[in-house]
Amino acid sequence: MNPHEGLPFLKGHGTGNDFVVVADFDDTLTLTPQQVSSICDRHRGIGADGLLRVVRQGGMYFMDYRNADGSLAETCGNGLRVFARFLVENGLEKTGAFSIRTRAGVVQATVGKDDLNFDNIAINMGAPEFLSTSLQPVVKTETGSWNAVAVAMPNPHCVTVVDDMKSAGALLSLPIVTPAEVFPDGVNVEFIESRGSDHIGMRTFERGVGETLACGSGACAAASVWANRNDLTSPWTVQVDILGGTVFVDGNEDGSVTLRGPARFVASGVIDSELVAF
Repeated sequence: MNPHEGLPFLKGHGTGNDFVVVADFDDTLTLTPQQVSSICDRHRGIGADGLLRVVRQGGMYFMDYRNADGSLAETCGNGLRVFARFLVENGLEKTGAFSIRTRAGVVQATVGKDDLNFDNIAINMGAPEFLSTSLQPVVKTETGSWNAVAVAMPNPHCVTVVDDMKSAGALLSLPIVTPAEVFPDGVNVEFIESRGSDHIGMRTFERGVGETLACGSGACAAASVWANRNDLTSPWTVQVDILGGTVFVDGNEDGSVTLRGPARFVASGVIDSELVAF
């Protein structure tokens, strides 16, 4: 790879949560937060909610995920599905189950041999951690305030049950979450509404990005909160309708949850070296 001649990329999305994918198998490319932000800029760059860098590491592939503002994130459920499709389509992994390394640890992806359109890629996201705190998180927007549930998935999430997702307002700016010490590193905020005992609608404001069409780890956190609220017993499945489509979250008997949904690639090309200023 010679970044001075431009940087090859793919553009993909998982239910509208979109990513720029860069292959850097030998881990020779250093991307600064400013460069990532430039690439993800929707007016002056390629445009995306985040960037996925594909690196060989420890006998498997590492998903180096960055938010659109260049900040690091522990993991990304929709990004993992896109990442898994990239590995299979490029012959780096075979269909079936395989492991992917993330900052949050190793996760298992499953791409079915008969899933020719990559509509049902499954990612075991691990077990949700309901944060034990004596401080009740409260989420406030310009339209109101609600009590919330703190969940690590392992990204930090603040899940709020509302009567109507629209009641959260325009979500043009970051919702205020108090007390601030509950989420010292920032938080993703989910607003969920009931569509049945095993079915919810969801909106997400992602830290470092803004409101997105989908959030995979957020869907897992929200579905786990909903399963607890409705006393669902494992194995359970919750359908999560997000702005970009639909995903399914399975609650497994070992306490982990699996995210299932599609992954799509829509474009490929070369990022001009002037944009990223190597």
